[in-house]
Amino acid sequence: MVNMERSPRLSRINVVFLTVLAMIAFAGNSILCRIALKHTAIDAASFTSIRLMSGALVLWAITMLFGRERIGRGNWISAFALFVYAAGFSFSYISLTAATGALLLFGTVQVAMIGHGLWGGEKLRLQQLTGLVIAFAGLVGLLLPGLSAPPLVGSVLMMIAGVAWAVYTLRGKGAGDPTRVTAGNFRRASLFAAILSLLFISNTNLDTVGVWYAIASGALTSGLGYAVWYSVVPALKSTNAATVQLSVPVIAALGGIVLLSELVTMRFVLASIATLGGIALVILSKPRSNN
Repeated sequence: MVNMERSPRLSRINVVFLTVLAMIAFAGNSILCRIALKHTAIDAASFTSIRLMSGALVLWAITMLFGRERIGRGNWISAFALFVYAAGFSFSYISLTAATGALLLFGTVQVAMIGHGLWGGEKLRLQQLTGLVIAFAGLVGLLLPGLSAPPLVGSVLMMIAGVAWAVYTLRGKGAGDPTRVTAGNFRRASLFAAILSLLFISNTNLDTVGVWYAIASGALTSGLGYAVWYSVVPALKSTNAATVQLSVPVIAALGGIVLLSELVTMRFVLASIATLGGIALVILSKPRSNN
């Protein structure tokens, strides 16, 4: 991990490399979860618990090694939002493809955060408003009934996960060192996940391969992925940091095609162009700042 205090001095090559690595990790969460729930017998509740617990352990180790002097603990409300995101994410991937899930997740996150800004009195220019309408239309178009429409229950669960992640992100602003805060929230969220596993204990199936996928999702693509991302964020402009995350559904789609032999429908392509393009229009149309 790169020391966050030095990240603004990272070379351009290192910034690009770490940013790409973080985006691959975020997309990897979708791919690992989908592989585990499609090709192994592990249940979604167990996957959620193992992911959060292994992520908590890795993030705790990182903070002990690199961030003892930093401030940040997390809190129970944010931890619950993190748990809702992780649980909705896992259960939705019982039926959704990796690409569709990633598009719904990141599309919902961005739309929810933009909506929060509007609720707080933020004014959108015509170009931004147009982008928001296009993005929302893209999500609606993806979910309209039809032969190629994704399963409704899985789609709703992923959108709930997206709203929860937006809440988690908004609550995390100014809460302290992001890695330490995330470590604390992962630890607390693990307790909620343990309760979930108890509620679904009759469906528990700790498939060995599935467990390893869950550990990889928590330790690598979640724990290390978030640590890498937080190390490079200070070196990025806020608009760049927001825009680059729109690449995640595209990476997930490619991973789904290569690793899961998933088919990408024309509906998905058009919805992706509308959703990601509309969000990009909103983000890139914001007045420039110095951060």
